[in-house]
Amino acid sequence: MTQLALLWLPILLGAVFVFITSSIIHMGPFWHRGDYPQVPDEPKTRAALGPLNIPPGDYMLPGCKNPSEMNTPEFKQRMTEGPVMILTVRPNGQWGMGKALVQWFIYLLVVALFAGYVAAIALPPGAHYLSVFRFVGTSAFMGLALGVTHASIWYSRRWSTTIKLMFDGLIYALVMAGTFGWLWPK
Repeated sequence: MTQLALLWLPILLGAVFVFITSSIIHMGPFWHRGDYPQVPDEPKTRAALGPLNIPPGDYMLPGCKNPSEMNTPEFKQRMTEGPVMILTVRPNGQWGMGKALVQWFIYLLVVALFAGYVAAIALPPGAHYLSVFRFVGTSAFMGLALGVTHASIWYSRRWSTTIKLMFDGLIYALVMAGTFGWLWPK
């Protein structure tokens, strides 16, 4: 067993290196460019939705107030007629990346902390690089990749987008695992 306090540097640098890796992946002309295509006839869609002044939040269309309403003929008809969608409405205006980037970095720190915790319980100081890599990589993969599958299962996100996000998570987990393996206490 290794004291978690000894892992402060790999936790911090693991999060920093993954943050840099994710920035490169998402700023470069890589595989995420087609994840969110425009809706057909965007001006008409904006003209129809804009005057509704829908507050920021997540919505389902058609919606229902309770699960029993899903069994009514009226709701079933609305589902058949469509459109059927899950809609996330964001506040109007330019989206500032600062807050999201801070939250992403904090999330990476939390994943690194838990991955380090799992490895610290299982491995002593001086553990072999590949042992550290395996424990941290597996734990980090669970935190950075497996959690995105529910969006395709429950919310109809395209599986191609989810698989790309899981691939990103694999890359991030490998970077984090390599960092921990390199900086594991002797």
